[in-house]
Amino acid sequence: MADTLKRIKRLLREQAGRAHEEELRRALVPVAAAFKRWEHGELGSGELSDIIHRFHQGPARELFARYNNPYMNLAVAYAITVGVLDRQTIPAELLDHLARALAFYESQQATS
Repeated sequence: MADTLKRIKRLLREQAGRAHEEELRRALVPVAAAFKRWEHGELGSGELSDIIHRFHQGPARELFARYNNPYMNLAVAYAITVGVLDRQTIPAELLDHLARALAFYESQQATS
């Protein structure tokens, strides 16, 4: 039983890391575009700095808090439900472990 629990915890950490990386990548796309505009002289340094600051204070902090807390079950289930993580890539034993959280998020999505 203890080995199973350790394996589930490891899988949760791995999937939370993958989800965090993917959500950060998505959130950074507009920042990358701003850097390109800045490089071409289409955006001032102050404006770029403001974009970076807003990213750091907003999406970066929110994502860090979502994926770096004791409730990885919920974060990973949410990431699967909204398509950040492809359900097909998640080990079956982890999906079984997350069944209640997945059902909750799926029911929330159905009522939205």
